Amino acid sequence: MAAPRTPQVADPEAVKRHPVLFRAVRQRLNPRLRRTDITVTDDVAVKRAVKAASLGNAMEWFDFGIYSYLAVTLGRVFFPSGSDTTQLMSSFATFAVAFLVRPLGGMFFGPMGDRMGRKKVLALTMIMMAVGTFAIGLIPSYGAIGLWAPALLILFRMLQGFSTGGEYGGASTFIAEYAPDRRRGFFGSFLEFGTLAGYVGAAGLVTALYALLDDAAMDSWGWRVPFLVAGPLGLVGLYLRMRLDETPAFQRLDGGARARATEAADAVETTAKGDLAKIFREYWPTLILCVCLVGAYNIAHYMLLSYMPTYLSDELGYSETHGLLILLGVMVALMLVVSRVGALSDRYGRKPLLMGGMTGFFLLSLPAFPLIGQGGIPAITAGMLMLGLSLVCMLGTMSAALPALFPTRVRYGSLSVGYNLSASLFGGTTPLVITALIGWTGSNLMPAFYAMGAALVGILAVACMKETAQKPLDGSPPSVETEEEAAELCAARTPEPKF
Repeated sequence: MAAPRTPQVADPEAVKRHPVLFRAVRQRLNPRLRRTDITVTDDVAVKRAVKAASLGNAMEWFDFGIYSYLAVTLGRVFFPSGSDTTQLMSSFATFAVAFLVRPLGGMFFGPMGDRMGRKKVLALTMIMMAVGTFAIGLIPSYGAIGLWAPALLILFRMLQGFSTGGEYGGASTFIAEYAPDRRRGFFGSFLEFGTLAGYVGAAGLVTALYALLDDAAMDSWGWRVPFLVAGPLGLVGLYLRMRLDETPAFQRLDGGARARATEAADAVETTAKGDLAKIFREYWPTLILCVCLVGAYNIAHYMLLSYMPTYLSDELGYSETHGLLILLGVMVALMLVVSRVGALSDRYGRKPLLMGGMTGFFLLSLPAFPLIGQGGIPAITAGMLMLGLSLVCMLGTMSAALPALFPTRVRYGSLSVGYNLSASLFGGTTPLVITALIGWTGSNLMPAFYAMGAALVGILAVACMKETAQKPLDGSPPSVETEEEAAELCAARTPEPKF
């Protein structure tokens, strides 16, 4: 007698009439969530992780920001020959050099973070950034050692850039993997609070030096002070980061949770969490989306927070102190609202906030720069606030939106590669490109047109991305704040599978 034929999944009614097969198919296609699959976050641990990542990020961007605020002085110290424009372009070219090696740093540190863990790599990048910045403060001037001075400057800028290649991807991944799903935007926004704090610290110290010292003293030794401060700050950041535990998402991944995840079969086949070839081969559409988002964001970011003081002094004739003081006020205002923007992205979604920021830059850049060009503190402040409020919509949202683009097992590596490729091509070159465009065209409106072009690309990229607010990270279990919330998830009725 022939054996009874097993009903096929393609025949829904046959499956439903076969209870054993129905339960098996239902469990396989839509398994019921178990309590052990849910991460209940420790509020104290989350806040400690956010504080350490944000403070470390602030110290990194303090180190990185002081170069841009001292660009005019550094041009005189290291590139004394030629016109003022040539000196400035040489200084900004050296600024851009650090970004050329950022993708290499991302390709090195990112996969390492996926293999060894986020914590160790973030500690290593902190050490390298502090060493590179401190070393710049010790370089003799061009007048003392000639061409060796700019050569050493370029070398240590490259060390800074290489270490920064592993910073943003790691820090944003660290916070995203610690934070509960419903508040990832709020906690992630503190990373950019740290960025702004680092810039404020750098701009404040440079402003004080310009106010207290004359040009001769600044050129002789004053410019060294901010760089030398980096040594002690680096030790503080290292201490904070070494006290942290590894992220819960990485611990689950490293401890065998991959075997229970929906991507288990693929993970078993590859078993290489940091495989760059796999990242480019399998995630290239998401990498392109990441590059476009970061490119638009970075052009706006570096134009306002790094280049604007130089624009005010070199193109519009204001003193260095004048431009820095106005920028300081704008950045403090952004610090006051950035966490609220992050909370809004949790409530309304990442896409509406990002679209608002990109659209703001597209519509407001052209009115803002003529307003800035009119001169006077009220007009300049109003123009910079127009740009700043558009930027803060991206600042408060991007650090939660970008890590959610990639699955846990390749998140650090993929984000580091995508972010730093874009930062290298578009972010670090922004001051150099804008200075060159103004020099070639003679128009002080070129920064506005450049920002509008970047914002248009960003609008298209945001339209193509998926909404990720309040959802678990790809490849990680749900993350909640309380046991009650976990119980609600477990008790939720599992819908019948659609055949």
